[in-house]
Amino acid sequence: MYKDEYQRWLDSDLIDFDLHAELASIQDDEEAIKERFAVALKFGTAGLRGVLGAGLNRMNIWVVRQATQGVADWVLTQGGSQTVAISYDSRLKGWTFAKEAACVLAANGIHVRLYDELMPVPALSFATRYYHCNAGIMITASHNPAKYNGYKAYGPDGCQMTDEAVSVVYDRIQKTDVLTGAKYLSFAKGVQDGLIQFVEDNCKQALYEAIESRQVRPGLCKQAGLKLVYSPLNGTGLVPVTHVLNDIGISDITIVPEQEYPNGYFTTCPYPNPEIYEALSKGVDLAKQTGADLMLATDPDADRVGIAMKCPDGSYELVSGNEMGVLLLDYICAGRIEKGTMPKNPVAVKSIVSTPLADLVAQHYGVELRHTLTGFKWIGDQIAKLEKDGQEDRFIFGFEESYGYLAGSYVRDKDAIVGSMLICEMAAYYRSIGSSIKQRLDEIYAEYGRYLNEVDSYEFDGLFGMDKMKSIMDGLRQNVPSEFADRKVVSIVDYTQPEKTGLPYANVLIYQLDNGGTIIVRPSGTEPKIKTYFTTKGKTLHEAQSEKATLAAALQPLFK
Repeated sequence: MYKDEYQRWLDSDLIDFDLHAELASIQDDEEAIKERFAVALKFGTAGLRGVLGAGLNRMNIWVVRQATQGVADWVLTQGGSQTVAISYDSRLKGWTFAKEAACVLAANGIHVRLYDELMPVPALSFATRYYHCNAGIMITASHNPAKYNGYKAYGPDGCQMTDEAVSVVYDRIQKTDVLTGAKYLSFAKGVQDGLIQFVEDNCKQALYEAIESRQVRPGLCKQAGLKLVYSPLNGTGLVPVTHVLNDIGISDITIVPEQEYPNGYFTTCPYPNPEIYEALSKGVDLAKQTGADLMLATDPDADRVGIAMKCPDGSYELVSGNEMGVLLLDYICAGRIEKGTMPKNPVAVKSIVSTPLADLVAQHYGVELRHTLTGFKWIGDQIAKLEKDGQEDRFIFGFEESYGYLAGSYVRDKDAIVGSMLICEMAAYYRSIGSSIKQRLDEIYAEYGRYLNEVDSYEFDGLFGMDKMKSIMDGLRQNVPSEFADRKVVSIVDYTQPEKTGLPYANVLIYQLDNGGTIIVRPSGTEPKIKTYFTTKGKTLHEAQSEKATLAAALQPLFK
């Protein structure tokens, strides 16, 4: 059957030259045909993500049109403004896919608000709320390598779509022929008819104002003299991040030249992820040359931010997402209490896979720390619940260990713009009192204990990768481990049992060990990976690292 679909694509006069050439080149390659056509990219809670190319299992204009028809069918049942916001990042085909989505929506009589320049995830979430849209679409593959692109769908609240909405959209996608089923109107006609309009400058300015309102110590950065090296990793962060930093008084910014402008090939950082040293290495080298206080990098769609902090000996050390989450929570709490701006009954939120050190910091400041499933939409859901009760101002901060942060309710996804602003403000503050981010982190560890949180990933590529992942997770449930490396398992939380966890269904297992350590096993929602999250604690970093290595070695045979 997949061969018939391949032949249909190959014979179709709709297919453009590049895709047709790719299809022709695999004519005698059974495995290549099967890999592209035996399965289709599935539209899930994170939308679509896949390798660029021809076929049902690839990202191309036909798959984008089909997905957008599914979104359109859902929007048309929703009433409201009948409007969808669209943005895109620097990835290959980004602008093309954004325009194609706009053309399908316009053909369905749905109004579109499209950014006229590449803009990040938080800008898309903000525009969706600003224009009271029914939905939002972000063309991005986040921090994946250059060969990927993707398609994230958002609901009217600026959060990624709910499971219920996704279910409807996916059902409609399956009923839409990928080559001929989507309605289509030319871009020029959509603009002429007023169905496609660009996002206005007042919306962009409102976003900047909302972010800048989240300063903890307004005006501090103007006198602090912070020296910054910044890399947008060839993505969307350059304009919005530097705009906000300049507004708050940080002007000594050196941009990593090779990574300054949009480049979907990511030639100097093949894996443009601010979580890893390779992506930050050029920035760190530049920081050493310039003596910067801080090196900061945002990923291509600017929803994640990572840093390298300057140490007393002049070296630079990367800060993990968990460490930065704790640092920002500590800084926001202490600063807002000092300034008298802490709301009554403040609320912070973190994902279940993020560090328990945050719980101790929140408790110290009298902040309620709520736990959610992995995925920033669940943090957005907590903000929505507060908003429903007229209490959204109680939300002061949310974070995930994967370098995602948000302060404020103006958007409902992680925001590297506000994250960058607060990190720089925090660095400027500690500099102004003769301290540093490094020193404050050491003080936190001295007070609460030397926690270590690390993540290992096991990849399962290929056509049957997802089946292999399912088999492994099933095996862990059927053959319940009683210990890992002589550390007894004292409790297991299985998030496929909502009646026991109090949270929605999720394919996550948490093992609590008798020495206080924790192991979490979770398949990725966007990539063919199973992730293992380790929390260990020791008197020293070496002790915590040794314990993590022991546990990781015990788990490794389970993932073969």
